[in-house]
Amino acid sequence: MPKKRKSRGRHKGGKGKEDIVQCDECGALLPRSKAVKITKPVTPVDPQLAKELRDKGAILPQYTVTKYLCLRCAIHRGIIKIRPEEERKKVKMRFEFF
Repeated sequence: MPKKRKSRGRHKGGKGKEDIVQCDECGALLPRSKAVKITKPVTPVDPQLAKELRDKGAILPQYTVTKYLCLRCAIHRGIIKIRPEEERKKVKMRFEFF
């Protein structure tokens, strides 16, 4: 059976088996290289209250939250966009001859 992608949709290369992560939205189990990783700073304080505290000179804590999403959830939430077919098939040329 022919394969659709050379990498089979993964980033692992020839590393062998890797860890499995769980999608934070739907709970699907998938390899770490196939998951979409989102790192986002989060403050535990309400935004309006945080603005007032910053104006007074307070330093607010920020925590980094890392989420793993499967491709279906990432597309559904708009994190990954589906490119048109012409754009998918483009091959970048390294050398341009005039």
